[in-house]
Amino acid sequence: MPGNSSRKGAIRKTSKKPTAGSGGRVRRGLEGRGPTPKATEREYHKAHKIAEAKKRAEAKKGRGPRRKTGGDEWIAGRNPVVEALRERVPVTSVYVAEGAERDGRLREVFRLAAEHGIGLLEVSRGELDRLTDGAVHQGLAARIPAYEYAHPDDLLDAADQAGEKALVVVLDSITDPRNLGAIVRSAAGFGAHGVVIPERRAASMTAAAWKTSAGAAARCPVAQTVNLTRQIKAYQEAGCFVVGLAADGDLTLRELVADDDLARGPLVLVVGSEGEGLSRLVAESCDRLMSIPMAGVLESLNAGVAASVALYAVAEARAR
Repeated sequence: MPGNSSRKGAIRKTSKKPTAGSGGRVRRGLEGRGPTPKATEREYHKAHKIAEAKKRAEAKKGRGPRRKTGGDEWIAGRNPVVEALRERVPVTSVYVAEGAERDGRLREVFRLAAEHGIGLLEVSRGELDRLTDGAVHQGLAARIPAYEYAHPDDLLDAADQAGEKALVVVLDSITDPRNLGAIVRSAAGFGAHGVVIPERRAASMTAAAWKTSAGAAARCPVAQTVNLTRQIKAYQEAGCFVVGLAADGDLTLRELVADDDLARGPLVLVVGSEGEGLSRLVAESCDRLMSIPMAGVLESLNAGVAASVALYAVAEARAR
């Protein structure tokens, strides 16, 4: 009916658009931009920094226990056992065969074991043969525990705690445990914060490496990594300058130590294998390749000697 559209309470329809005001097309301008971010989500806020520090601490806890070598090792023979005790290799116990001749070396072993609190056990010769897997033991052997490897990040943490710029040595496929021990000894002597080695196809911290380090392995941590190039990249992201030792390097050791920013900043020295030097991928991962200038026709230095020379030069530059 015609009167229905104008009855009281009826809704009038219109084609007019809303007028400007607190609503309409300006309403969007008055809408909020969402809830205010939490303090922990704002990078400049103290709460955010505290939360990030907690995350880093939890990440460290998540590294798990330090990785160990496969199992206990044995040092067999009178001279090797005497040398191991003299060099403070972490011997846990010394085994003497029943009826073994008491010569000067055996008496020295008894004295050193007593001084260092190392247990002495007397066993049958057959039992000692079995324990040492048939090695020529001369009636004397020593047991050393599996080596506990650090995490590569621990080396940077050690530098931070000491208030120093990191100095880390990375070894690319060093296969001679005596070279490894010698480098660990030099790293400890010249103030490096640790040594990193690959898990595979490289020397590990065996009894021979311990002995060559002359006890330095107890003071200078050795870390293992699954992927050397990935670890180098991680050190670079942490602010370290990575230098690889190479006979054809475009940077010389003299130039490195003359540059205070490089020599005194966070530094990683990468040392190649005894025969092949740096592998291609590792060399390409380094920021620069560095040579050690030499007089005469000598082509290259032994890996352990090269590492020692470079570490000494860096230590001298940092002491200036």
